[in-house]
Amino acid sequence: MFYIHCPYCCEYREEEEFHAKGQAHIARPADPDQCSDEEWGTYLYFRKNPRGLHHEIWVHAIGCRKFFNVTRDTQTYEIKETYKMGEQPKVTSVSDTLETEEAAQ
Repeated sequence: MFYIHCPYCCEYREEEEFHAKGQAHIARPADPDQCSDEEWGTYLYFRKNPRGLHHEIWVHAIGCRKFFNVTRDTQTYEIKETYKMGEQPKVTSVSDTLETEEAAQ
C-alpha cells in the first residue's frame, strides 16, 4: 500500500481512497459542431500511454470527492506530484524530477 497526497485535503491518504480517471490536460475542441467524426472520435477515445512521466486525473472518492491531477512515472508507479485542477504541473520531464530531488537534498 502507498499513500497519495490530496491537494485539497492537504494530507496523505491510503491509495484505496482514490481512483484514477484518465489522462489530464486534454484540450476540448473549441467548436464540437464543426469537428469531423474522425476529429471528435480522436478527442473522445484516443489517449496517450507513455512509458515514463504521465499526467493523470484522479478523484479522492472516499474523502473530499474532488478531482485533482497527478504526475506519475508509469514505469515505477512513483507519484512525482499532485496538484489542483486548473493548475499546471511543475514536473514536466525527467530532468525536472531530478532537479527537484537535488534541491530537496
